[in-house]
Amino acid sequence: CAILDVHAACQDATVTQELLKEGFHRDLLVKVELGAVGEDAGGCAVAARTHLPPGIYVDPYELASLQQHNLTKVVLVPDVIDVEAPEYLATNLLVLLYLEPDPGCSRCFRAALPVHGRYHRPAEESEEALVVLKSPEVLACCCDNRLSAECWKPAEVEAPCSGKNMGPCQWYSITHKPAYEESILQVPVGLRQHSSLVCVMTLLATVLCSSLILATVCKYGNFS
Repeated sequence: CAILDVHAACQDATVTQELLKEGFHRDLLVKVELGAVGEDAGGCAVAARTHLPPGIYVDPYELASLQQHNLTKVVLVPDVIDVEAPEYLATNLLVLLYLEPDPGCSRCFRAALPVHGRYHRPAEESEEALVVLKSPEVLACCCDNRLSAECWKPAEVEAPCSGKNMGPCQWYSITHKPAYEESILQVPVGLRQHSSLVCVMTLLATVLCSSLILATVCKYGNFS
């Protein structure tokens, strides 16, 4: 691995975080541009560590499929997630997203991760709930280098540098300036004044469907 220039490493990184698509199912795109480290950045692995609030989650089954096809590299803490839990029963999720080098920029890295909004409690007035996603922390893991303690801070991360199932290595936190301090996910929610109507319509739909199933069984069922 290459050795990073200390003076170059002291320059801030720039982080851009975007939520793509609309509705409950989104893509979280993270882009990092390191300080003017030039080609030396190729000797380091770069990752973004972010805390997802209870209103948003990563589907571990979808993630396993993506990782099986080498489409993304992610470490989740905890790794067991209840995808059916509503927002008010869920907990925070720690995500370590490994970034890939950007072919168009020697010191740029990027990666996308599918995320999903959780169901929220019905609201009084607004038809949307806001989920605030803070800017991620930028981490770097380099081989055979001497990083200045003034520029790099050791980070407590229990994850390998390569994203594969290997022993953990030493990660370092990079000073960065986010393009935006936070991103906001707008999740559709129901209105409380519609609760009675929803209950009645749900009951009617259940009775109708049950009646159709029962009628079909009685008509075509073999009870002999």
